[in-house]
Amino acid sequence: MRDLGDIRVEIDQVDKEILNLFNKRMELACQVAEYKIATGKKVYDKEREDAKLEKLSSYVDDDFSEQAVKELYTQIMSISRKKQFAILQERGVSFDTGFTQVDRFDFSDAVVCFQGVQGAYSQLAMLAFFDDEMKDSFHVDLWRDAMEAISTGKADYAVLPIENSLAGSIEENFDLLSEYNVAIIGEQILKVDHALLGVKGATINDIKTVYSHPKAIAQCENYIRKYHIDWDVKNLRNTAMSAQKIQDDGDKTQAAIGSKYNAVLYNLDILEESIQDDKNNETRFVIVSKEKKYKKSADKISLCLEISHEPGSLYRILSNLIFNGINMNRIESRPIKGVNWQYRFFIDIDGNLNDEAVRNALTGLKEECVSIRVLGNY
Repeated sequence: MRDLGDIRVEIDQVDKEILNLFNKRMELACQVAEYKIATGKKVYDKEREDAKLEKLSSYVDDDFSEQAVKELYTQIMSISRKKQFAILQERGVSFDTGFTQVDRFDFSDAVVCFQGVQGAYSQLAMLAFFDDEMKDSFHVDLWRDAMEAISTGKADYAVLPIENSLAGSIEENFDLLSEYNVAIIGEQILKVDHALLGVKGATINDIKTVYSHPKAIAQCENYIRKYHIDWDVKNLRNTAMSAQKIQDDGDKTQAAIGSKYNAVLYNLDILEESIQDDKNNETRFVIVSKEKKYKKSADKISLCLEISHEPGSLYRILSNLIFNGINMNRIESRPIKGVNWQYRFFIDIDGNLNDEAVRNALTGLKEECVSIRVLGNY
């Protein structure tokens, strides 16, 4: 049996030889990049890479080695592409995001739209984000109506809930972001503090029916199941609309789940405070605009990607982030309408569109994705 130390010495020598050959290969990749810049050819040539993987794997005899060779050269070719993308970026060949950088946003003439009636959490998020800067605001019935208001120029900005820390994503609004040509220019995290609201003089013992938005009901599920399983719980479009219904009906047996602000707005009594299951419950809202702008200080980027439906495609796409040292802090998938079992991915990454690493990654993503859109930098 050979000595382990001797074997490791030989491994080290082989590794040096591999490294020398790798460096040689990367030099050739740079030459390929220069050629592609001169001729306008794309860096990513899937047909060429697939054919090369098949040829290389044919040189080995067993299944394990065949898979190992494919994995190894998939990585080598991926690294080669990243180097070529960086060279393209240096030569000014990069992905045009369509966004313009600004020092700050001027909201003094802004008209802002939110979904729901007065007192909706979307309105509270709007007030928290814009403070007293905006010129005017109005509300609409549906989230789609808010997007239409921006598209038609009726509103400059709209406020949309995108996810809740307890109930999860608002799937419809992810779909709307992909459907409408709008940009996210900011976000607002709002603490969700649900209260049980009834007409003046009502008590909890009077309540038989409770109204609220389905997400708000889900956020209070344990409370309802533990203490009031006999309630008839009904869905409405949002929490504020539920509070408005309680005021309009004037029925002591009815209550709404909503913010304490709704109690003031609709002259209701707070029957119980903080009934949400998670006391740290928060909802993330995004502020969207028709104009594609971002501030110099922006440090989060939202992307919408469509990728090929094949093994390893998501890994290949995300490697553009890995090789450029970019942190991904969120990924969400949504089915593509009309195409069974294929998905659109929504990704949040750290960075600014002016960062070199971000530009390099976007250049790679543009070539390797079926489609890519920057939803916003904020």
